[in-house]
Amino acid sequence: MEEKTELGLKCKKSKNFSEWYNEITVKAELADYSSISGCMVIRPSAYQIWENIQKYFNFRIKETGHKNAYFPLFIPEKLLHKEAEHFEGFSPEVAFIEKKDENEERYALRPTSETIMYDSYSKWIRSWRDLPLLINQWCNIVRWEVKATRLFLRTREFLWQEGHTAHETKEGADKEVRDILKIYMDLIEKELAIPVMSGYKTESDKFAGALYTITMESLMPDGKALQMGTSHNLGQNFSKPFNITYIDKNEKEQHVWQTSWGISTRLIGAMIMTHGDDKGLIIPPRIASTQIVIVPIIFEKEKARVLKEAKKLNERLSEKFSVELDGRNE
Repeated sequence: MEEKTELGLKCKKSKNFSEWYNEITVKAELADYSSISGCMVIRPSAYQIWENIQKYFNFRIKETGHKNAYFPLFIPEKLLHKEAEHFEGFSPEVAFIEKKDENEERYALRPTSETIMYDSYSKWIRSWRDLPLLINQWCNIVRWEVKATRLFLRTREFLWQEGHTAHETKEGADKEVRDILKIYMDLIEKELAIPVMSGYKTESDKFAGALYTITMESLMPDGKALQMGTSHNLGQNFSKPFNITYIDKNEKEQHVWQTSWGISTRLIGAMIMTHGDDKGLIIPPRIASTQIVIVPIIFEKEKARVLKEAKKLNERLSEKFSVELDGRNE
């Protein structure tokens, strides 16, 4: 006989972690598989969690002068080749648009945005007065994964934020890397309630083209570490091939020092794995789209009075919390 958990889940977290994760993600209506191979559909309840992540992170970075922008999804192939180590690191996963004409330049679908953004930075930065340049963008990423799809964790297209900054000195870039790392850790530990450890990536495992990479890892219930986000000091490895220079206070031309950093919808997958159990989905209240549900117990004679009091309670609680009043008859 098929054994089911309390809320109808066929799999138990302790017995078949991978199948339990897939089942709870779909049954909780967070995501669904798409008819497009390797891609997923993010359903409204999960997208609201992503919006709450955006809200928290936007508030924190805007406090320190960062601004949001948006750059094209399409990247000319010649830009990808400007920083050879960077392109080599992503080349197996880069998806290109098929050319209609042999004379046309090939365009890649954004695997990450360094090259398209830095082409603009080279035109925008002229003087030390233009620095630091602190830009973040929320966008989709395409990496042509060949491994099996895992909702939120491994898909060919996913959502993320990527920050890209330019500074006068290495010290300024170092500080940016550490400051962003602190915001990430606050988000993950305080809002998502997931313990995280940070440390430097090895030379062989660092971000392609970076001077160094600091990673944040969390241990999942299956005993495997999951990368939660990264912050990179790119040094001058991109500013030199992209010719991003400025005139310093001594009227000498210098190359900028750069950073990049990112987190993705993978955080939602980590939240599901960390907090969910055999009974179903558990969402930390700070990041939940709905924090309180009021379910009035209705009998016909008292229906009007009970609903009236439930609405009053809803109004009062809504001043501080995200509340849903479920007044359905059934």
